[in-house]
Amino acid sequence: MLIEQLPLLFRGVYWGATWRKDSSEKKIYLTFDDGPIPEVTPWVLDILDQYEIKATFFCVGENVMRYPALYQEILDRGHHTGNHTYNHLRGFYTETSKYMDNVRKASSYIQSSLFRPPHGELRRAQMRQLKKDFHVIQWDVITRDYNSALPPEKVLGIVKKFARNGSIIVFHDSLKAERNMRYAMPKAIEFLKEEGYEFGLL
Repeated sequence: MLIEQLPLLFRGVYWGATWRKDSSEKKIYLTFDDGPIPEVTPWVLDILDQYEIKATFFCVGENVMRYPALYQEILDRGHHTGNHTYNHLRGFYTETSKYMDNVRKASSYIQSSLFRPPHGELRRAQMRQLKKDFHVIQWDVITRDYNSALPPEKVLGIVKKFARNGSIIVFHDSLKAERNMRYAMPKAIEFLKEEGYEFGLL
């Protein structure tokens, strides 16, 4: 499928968004969407500490509101955060003014200039508004760990197949993705380290 690594033609629709970092550097950027939640995020943080890796967490504002201490722990451990809307809104199905109100509501809990749209969806008008205040981050590799129909070995295989210099890789610290992510994420880190990649922060 094309979703794991979207073609350049599709990426060009979102002019001004970052999909991949410098391709001349052997560096990978791990990101986690949809948290923080107490069932999954602390485990992710411990694994990242174990491998001495920093990552970027695109947080849902409502979750940050519910678990402010967990959000602060992400920051205290040296990771970066980004805005992922307050209610995980899908841009294609949300009127622009309502979408931006939701983003601003999330910003009252998430102090970051980084933004990732849930599902990668943005209308052109939303993108124009967001670029005034945010650096919009998409992805180079989406692991599809959220898909319960995929075996965890397949999720790991997506990373092995598509990761490359400058890849921004998406996992999810969510209940929906937990089974696949817990299996694939540590093994993906080990694979990428063996391949000689360094890990960067957005």
